[in-house]
Amino acid sequence: MDMIKGIKGVKDILPEETPRWRFIEDAARRWALCYGYQEIRIPIFEFTALFARSIGTTTDIVEKEMYTFPDRDGTSLTLRPEGTAGTVRAFIEHNRAADPLPQKYFYIGPMFRHERPQAGRLRQFHQFGVESFGTSDPRADVEAIALLWRLLSDLSLPDLTLEINSLGSSGDRVAYKPILLAFLSQQESHLCANCRRRMETNPLRVLDCKVPDCRAATESAPKLTDHLSPEARTHFDQVLTGLAAIEIPYRLNPRLVRGLDYYCLTSFEITSTHLGAQNAVGAGGRYDGLVETLGGPSVPAVGFAVGLERVSLMLPGTAASSSHDSFYYVAAFGEEGSKFGLVLLDELRRVGLSAQCDYRASTLKAHLRQADRSKCRYAILLGDDEAGRGFVILRNLESKVQEELPLVGLASLLHSRILTR
Repeated sequence: MDMIKGIKGVKDILPEETPRWRFIEDAARRWALCYGYQEIRIPIFEFTALFARSIGTTTDIVEKEMYTFPDRDGTSLTLRPEGTAGTVRAFIEHNRAADPLPQKYFYIGPMFRHERPQAGRLRQFHQFGVESFGTSDPRADVEAIALLWRLLSDLSLPDLTLEINSLGSSGDRVAYKPILLAFLSQQESHLCANCRRRMETNPLRVLDCKVPDCRAATESAPKLTDHLSPEARTHFDQVLTGLAAIEIPYRLNPRLVRGLDYYCLTSFEITSTHLGAQNAVGAGGRYDGLVETLGGPSVPAVGFAVGLERVSLMLPGTAASSSHDSFYYVAAFGEEGSKFGLVLLDELRRVGLSAQCDYRASTLKAHLRQADRSKCRYAILLGDDEAGRGFVILRNLESKVQEELPLVGLASLLHSRILTR
């Protein structure tokens, strides 16, 4: 019978990799809670209309990348390609706007897009994201950017650059598009087929194209930031002033337009040269009209998302290394030793110590071999002789130093040693 393999672009995260993921996720949760964000868990699939209306029907995500399928009653459902739309839907559905406190959420979980798999870009990928509802104050933008920057810096990711732009208001973009189209029409012969199509549907996306010929052709394109309304200009200036005040470096990038229709005003992205062509680690911006677009009240909002696969690729090798000081291997053998060993394992675990045993091993030599393979710090030797005397031998597997300890109360003794280090 043929072996069934995993789907292309869907990756198994094996046990030797998960410590890195837990390290990243724990850091993300810690920083989010520090900034006053609370965790929300949204469904993995939603009505297709939610994403079509929020992300935009002319975006690449909706046109080509969503995993969409009919429910049994024919309703169109879609695996979530990003987390903002579902979070906004939950915000509206549960009337969170009525709460007098600002609503600040974070989420961690898998997203799905039918893309060409490559390093850092998979069909099932994972994101950490935050969404802040209720204030249009530029300081909320600064706070979101600061959270992203502090998190990635705390993880010691190399060569980070914060790029920032303003997309202005919807009115600014309406006034700017004819100016941009007039320029693009003169360069049309130098643009790729995808950009020529975007000229008709979403011309701002042409500026974000990564094809070298397209980037060269649009190098002198008029900048949206030169056509901002006074209100949008003031907002952007205050964001930049806030970043300078808390000493977060940034680089202005007039090409940064983002791939989702709901963004307005502040748009930002943190990139790294260590990721090649797909160099964005995390990105976000303000989306003041999205709540209203999805049937809710007029509530301003700002947020970002980070690709955890990309963070994992960049994470220094030593960053997620963990100490094995509290890891014990119970080398229990013989009839009486095995009986007492089972009880000892349970006692160790009940006081919060990590303990393991390979039940297939029947000799001390076999147990010690498995203890080394398990990378445990200590082995607890417990054979019939030790069980009869009521003692065990605790062996440090690095130094080979041994000591004899009483079996009764051993778990509490070892736990107290951990606490006093």
